[in-house]
Amino acid sequence: MLIAVLFTACGAPGGGGGVGMPAGGITGSADTVKVALLLPMSARGSTASVAKGIKQAAELALFDFDNPNVSLVPKDTKGTPQGARAAAESAVQDGAELIIGPLFAQEVRAASDVVRRAGVPMIAFSSDEKVAGSGVYLLSFLAGRDVPRIVSFAMSRGKRNFAVLVPQTAYGRIAEAAFAKAVSSGGGDAPVRASFSASGMSGAVQKIATAIKSGRQIDALFLPAGRDELPQLAPLLANAGVTSARVQFIGTGQWDYPNVGNARALDGGWYPAPDPSGWNKFAQNYAKTFGGTPPRIASLGYDAVSLAVSLSQNPPGQRYSYSQLTRPSGFAGVDGLFRLLPDGTSERGLAILEVRQGGSRVIDSAPSSFTTASSY
Repeated sequence: MLIAVLFTACGAPGGGGGVGMPAGGITGSADTVKVALLLPMSARGSTASVAKGIKQAAELALFDFDNPNVSLVPKDTKGTPQGARAAAESAVQDGAELIIGPLFAQEVRAASDVVRRAGVPMIAFSSDEKVAGSGVYLLSFLAGRDVPRIVSFAMSRGKRNFAVLVPQTAYGRIAEAAFAKAVSSGGGDAPVRASFSASGMSGAVQKIATAIKSGRQIDALFLPAGRDELPQLAPLLANAGVTSARVQFIGTGQWDYPNVGNARALDGGWYPAPDPSGWNKFAQNYAKTFGGTPPRIASLGYDAVSLAVSLSQNPPGQRYSYSQLTRPSGFAGVDGLFRLLPDGTSERGLAILEVRQGGSRVIDSAPSSFTTASSY
């Protein structure tokens, strides 16, 4: 799944719209609600194709909801702070009531100076929480925010004593801090800890294995690693006699990638993620419209525009007010329930999935409302 690269955020031929959609975005008459879409459409490398995928997903949302009152106005940030600032200024001058994007933290920071002065709210895709707040909201999947969900679920299944095997990365530090807080709040304990670098996994694995074999009470192993580490880490764990069949493995959304079940030591492990049915339906719809597979982050573009459409019928000046954007009930999206928080970050209702070699399966459904959510 998309877990945006920490502190960054990371179609149709010719860069235009999709089937039945005009190139360059979807626009309406002068009395429509203008929503700007700031993306690095001319940036170098693969960034431009990701931006194109997000743009097409945003257009697809507008097309699906068939709301002629909303005008989507794309602006190219060029992937730079200067470009983002210029795009934001252009969007404000065009009368945009809401700005969606940009993608990267440095872009968001530059554009936010403009939109805050203008009093226009912005829903961005960076995963750097430092750029959130004061009218800037982050719709991205934020590091550590899914940890309370998996801890709460594990404790509901009788897991109280944890070992921790954490990567020596910025993500690892954030995830471990969130884990320690969640375990403490739930009355659990984490008496065994080891950390590893990309070139030094064996010693950390052996420390965990020794603790488990010594007879210490360890109910579960928290492993906040992802597709860059798990294929190397899992065989080391298995060779040391540590598998999810022996001690329950629990992970984070970093586990949600294709073929995670190929790492046999993880078979039976649990992790929090959106229910995959929403993404599968969206991806099929996207492929029928544009051809090809959307980038995983494209769902954020779809959901941001869906939010914009859902609030567009409110009176002018109130459509995208603080109270509307942060309404407690939140919004339903491709990746499930979500809501924007007063501090500019976001909260999601996640399912719990279990790793299987034929594909992960949902073992605990995502909540249908935030009133039924456990701990997020």
